[in-house]
This record gives sequence, structure tokens and C-alpha cells, in this order.
Amino acid sequence: MQSFDAIIVGAGQAGPALAGRLSDAGWRVALVERKDFGGTCVNTGCMPTKTLVASAYAAHLARRAADYGVTLQGEVGVDMRRVHERQQTVVHNARGNVEKWLRGMKGCTVFQGHARFEDATTIRVGDDVLTAPKIFLNVGGRANVPDMPGVEDIAYLTNVGMMQLETLPEHLVIVGGSYIGLEFAQMFRRFGSQVTIVEMGPRLIGREDPEVSDAIREILEAEGVAVRLNSECISFAPADGGVCVHVTCEDGAPQVTGTHVLLAVGRKPNTDDLNLAAAGVEIDKRGYVTVDDQLRTNVPGIWALGDCNGKGAFTHTAYNDFEIVAANLLDNDSRKVSDRITCYGLFIDPPLGRVGMTETEAKATGRKLLIGQRPMTRVGRAVEKGETQGFMKVVVDAETKEILGAAILGLNGDEAIHGMIDLMYAKAPYTVIQRAVHIHPTVSELIPTMLGELKPL
Repeated sequence: MQSFDAIIVGAGQAGPALAGRLSDAGWRVALVERKDFGGTCVNTGCMPTKTLVASAYAAHLARRAADYGVTLQGEVGVDMRRVHERQQTVVHNARGNVEKWLRGMKGCTVFQGHARFEDATTIRVGDDVLTAPKIFLNVGGRANVPDMPGVEDIAYLTNVGMMQLETLPEHLVIVGGSYIGLEFAQMFRRFGSQVTIVEMGPRLIGREDPEVSDAIREILEAEGVAVRLNSECISFAPADGGVCVHVTCEDGAPQVTGTHVLLAVGRKPNTDDLNLAAAGVEIDKRGYVTVDDQLRTNVPGIWALGDCNGKGAFTHTAYNDFEIVAANLLDNDSRKVSDRITCYGLFIDPPLGRVGMTETEAKATGRKLLIGQRPMTRVGRAVEKGETQGFMKVVVDAETKEILGAAILGLNGDEAIHGMIDLMYAKAPYTVIQRAVHIHPTVSELIPTMLGELKPL
């Protein structure tokens, strides 16, 4: 048995950063990783997908070269093997950097293998038995494979399998019309695949306001992506050269046959094989570890960070989990999850940047509201770049003048939204941005203009 001050299970976004803080504070730390260092973001999530998005954007822009007065000789082609190699280079470099950092970290011992609890202070990793008074779970999540009829009879892909493709699917059928599915839909359409999205709900990304969902659908359909909504009874069957996906829709053919099927219907936590019962750690009905506002589990001395705690499904929320735990343990700074403002991006082109409440959610509070909106056709930077799809929108509390939520779907929307995010954390009135002088020509410079045109909702 080897004793430590802390054991961290998982080398995703929160784990290595926490190991660094704890070891710098003089703690003896054991970090356990059973597979790839860096977690989902580095290996099968953010970094590889955004690398593919960049390649797809290059192909799309090349096809539009004539719009900018640029002449290309011949047809624009995509070398999927080269695209895959570029993506894998980014992944391997990032993964290697995380592993090198951890293995060179003074006071941190790295164990590779599958961690399982033996009791509330003891974890077994193969033949190694580790004990510590403090244990931090950062085990992440994986793609959810729903129990749909016929799913076990077909070959299907998840985000993991998509990262391994070196040839272009002739027809990619994507089950799930949310963030992961939409990013893959656009990028593979731009690579040259026929793409069909099959969504059970009445619109794409149902958590957004209808106008956002509708605008995103228009963007994708304009590029040739087929969208099948209201698919209430999805099932699968093998077919010649691929898979038949049966859908029940208000219109259109009752089935779609594709060469490849991607399941993009949510994620589930990696908590089912940790032997949590031996430690007495509680999970909810979906398998997420139950935690309080400072990410402590029901068992003293055990915390859960990142995707496994159900408090956020993003790299930035996982890193913030690390910051919360470190602040409370080391800095005498009582930070908590409830201080966090929801923010995220959808990285199609153009991207969606979102923060706070939707208009629908704001209305449900019963507050008096102000709303501002501006199409990207009236944003000079977007016009100059020939990328005018989308709009920006903000919802404000009429009495406090604080911003409740905002969406920027359009050129640089994922970056421009941060001015709103910062103001919301400062709890400052919208007039602070309204009176700010921004740089011209940018997307952000139109935010003060939009705020100056707020109207009662």
C-alpha cells in the first residue's frame, strides 16, 4: 500500500491542473489515468473537432474564392487522409504535453490503469493499492448509445470513431440535432459527404430560442445538409452498402439509407466501473456523482470534478471546477458552482456564442425585460468578409439594467460574446458597454449600438 496526501483519478481538464496546485503546495499526489492523457477535450472532443472544423472551413472558403475575386484552377478537393493526419498531430502533441507535464511534476506520481475504490480512502490500480485522505474524481464521460431498436445490429460511430475516419463517408446520417451532431454535419458536408440529420424534436438544438434554432437550420440547409425533424420512432437495420435509419416524420420518406451512422444523442458519465459503492459515494439516476456547491460528494474527503458531476459538460466548466476546489482547499477563498454563469459555444460556421438566459427563460422569470437585436447584415466587419449570416441578440432586466442573457450567431460570435460575459460577472449595468468605445471595424463594436436600441419586450 502506498500513501499519499491526495489521489486524483483522471487526467482530463481538471485533474492535471489540480495536481499542479496541490504538488506546488507540498502535497504528495498520485494521479491515475487509465487511457489517454488530456481527457475528452484533447483526444476526441474540442481539439480534434475544431481542427477538423478548420480544415472544413478552408475547403468551404476555397470553393467561394471567386466571391472574393480569387481564381483557382480546377476543382477544390479534400484529402481526408491528410485531414486526419493533421488532426491526429494536434491531438498527439497536446496529449504528449499533458503527460510530460505530469510525469515531470515534482511531488506527483503517475499511475496508468483502471482505478477502483476499495473503501473511502483506498483505490486499487492493478497491483498497486493507493491510499489518501482526499480523493478527487475527474473521470469524464463518454458518448451515450441509446437503446434504439436495431442499434446492436449495425456498425455505428460516436465522436470517438469519427476521429479515426481516413476516408470520406458517401452519406453520413447523424442521429441527434444538437451541438456535437451539428458540428460534424457541417464539417463533413464541406468535406464532400452527403449529410442527413435525424432529430426527434420539432427543431434543432431545442434549448435555444426558436429563432436561433431556425437560423442554424437555414445555415446548414443552405450548404446542402438535409434535416429531418419530428423523428419520433428511430430504428436501424443493415442495408446494402450501409445502414437504413427508419424515421417517423411529418413529411419526407419514412427512412434514410446512409453509408455511415453517427450517434450524437448526448453523453453519460464514466462512473459505472469505479466501484463507488465501496466508498459509499452517491450518484443520481443518470449516473452522475452527487456533489454540493463546492463539489464535495456525500463522503467526506471525496470530490468530483468535470463531466462526471453533472454540473457542466464543457472543458471550461471542468477547469472552473478545479479552480473552485483549489480556492477552497488552498486559498481560503469560498468559491462555489452557483457563482458560475452558463456560457458555451456552438462551433459551426458561423459560430454561436451564448451566455445566460434565453429569451424564453427570461420571460419565465416574470421580470420586465428589454431586448435588442441586430442582423449580421448590419455589421460592417461581416459585410467586408462576405459572411453575413446570423444575428446578435441581448435580453436585459429593465429595472436593474443588468444583462440576463445574450446570443451572437455570426462571424466571431464565439469571441465577441465575452464582453457580455465579463459584464455579467461584474454585475454592472448594460450602459457600461453601451458607452464604451470599441475598435472599428469589429463585430464587438456593434454591441454598444445594439444596446443603445433596446426596446421593451
